[in-house]
Amino acid sequence: MTLEQSLFNLLLVEDEPADAHLAHMAFAEGRLPVKLHHVRDGVEALAFLQGETPYADVPHPDLILLDLDMPRMPGLQFLQRMKSIPGLRSIPVVVLTTSEAQSDILASYDLGASGFVVKPLDVDVFVEAVRKLCDYWIALVRHPARQG
Repeated sequence: MTLEQSLFNLLLVEDEPADAHLAHMAFAEGRLPVKLHHVRDGVEALAFLQGETPYADVPHPDLILLDLDMPRMPGLQFLQRMKSIPGLRSIPVVVLTTSEAQSDILASYDLGASGFVVKPLDVDVFVEAVRKLCDYWIALVRHPARQG
């Protein structure tokens, strides 16, 4: 197995450049075995998942981190569309957003989200939260028998 094949593929769906940069920092500083792919909204995310140009040669992600408040196609609409496509519905999606609204939390889970995390406002806490979230999912995907 090559290094590239052993990497955990993560798709970050995030329109805020600062939050995307922080996520990149979390993986770089944490030395996690993650290949991070980044798109800016739900439209790009669907194109990525369906292998459209320019994403024809990228693998399906092992995990998707999804913001909710995005242009063109918001996170909940993306989640609904993605989970309706048979070849994609098994990919776990964790919502990573600033929203604390109960309606967003319930809607996310109703649409098939695997988790919901409110983005911390403190930069260091945000970086650590992303790192811990990915540590958990890497372990879960690589060792599914350990699920509780």
